[in-house]
Amino acid sequence: MHPFTRTIPSAGPRQLWRLSLAAAALSAAAASHAQTFPSQPITMLIPYPPGGSADMLARPMLAMLQKELGQPVVLDYKAGAGGTIATGMLARAKPDGYTILMVLAAHAINSSLYSKLPYDARKDFAPVSMLATLPLLLAAPLTTPVNTVPELITYGRANPDKLTFASAGNGNTSHLAGEMFKTATGVKMLHIPYKGSGPAVVGMLGGEVSMMFDSISTSLVQVKAGKLKAIAVTGDKRSPLLPDVPTVKESGVPSFVVNGWYGILAPAGTPPEVVAKLNQALNKTVRDPKVAAQLTEYGYDVVGTSPEAFGRHIESELVRWKDAVQASGAKLE
Repeated sequence: MHPFTRTIPSAGPRQLWRLSLAAAALSAAAASHAQTFPSQPITMLIPYPPGGSADMLARPMLAMLQKELGQPVVLDYKAGAGGTIATGMLARAKPDGYTILMVLAAHAINSSLYSKLPYDARKDFAPVSMLATLPLLLAAPLTTPVNTVPELITYGRANPDKLTFASAGNGNTSHLAGEMFKTATGVKMLHIPYKGSGPAVVGMLGGEVSMMFDSISTSLVQVKAGKLKAIAVTGDKRSPLLPDVPTVKESGVPSFVVNGWYGILAPAGTPPEVVAKLNQALNKTVRDPKVAAQLTEYGYDVVGTSPEAFGRHIESELVRWKDAVQASGAKLE
């Protein structure tokens, strides 16, 4: 035997007994945590500023969600970098269920759009529930000299340096929808990113941009007030909120269909029992007749899934948007 080498004795009965006691204690502590969860306020990170589509989904849910959980739920707005700031905060949060994130379709886009991210979209999060889907609305200021998609394509091709489109930020669905539209139609448009849907809509109202692929929930009010005009919706069917507005697909761009989606993530390692409690409370809230009616009025299609189903959806979206990002040529640092 080497002089600096010693044999580590195998665990004896007493050591094994102590190890089993320690394991049982840890198991009991985890079970106790799950049973008492939540025992303090929960923070829901919102990756965009107030007034955007994530905010408009979260607020109608708040009162009932707090009732279901028996604790306050605090909305914490951490806008910037296409939602990656808030997502990075969640990845670093303690996996105890007290910090969760309202995640959007941009979450799947960002993994391919950004060359570097402070998290792994597949490994660092625990899916809780997909709450709702929402088509985008191609809206424009009243001064934009087109009213239909064919007119937009004709004008854009004839005036390659005049069209601009707003987005809620680099990497947002509204950004990539514009890039996809450019690819599908050959129309050149300059991207103008804002820090959230709310500021972008304000930019449209002020005539700073030509148009925006915005969540229907945030532009609809301005369209109904006559301050913006609706050119098309991006789903594969017309929205019941704007039945006279055609889809982009039926307006001569058959390959163009984009829907936003919204859900809740927790940090990876969050106990399954805690995820289950959050899932139950969120799904019960979003399906409540009064809450669902208000969300439907804003244009959301209420869903409410199992954690497993949401995880599968995220995986399929990561693949889908990777192809879309590569086709568009968009890339961000």
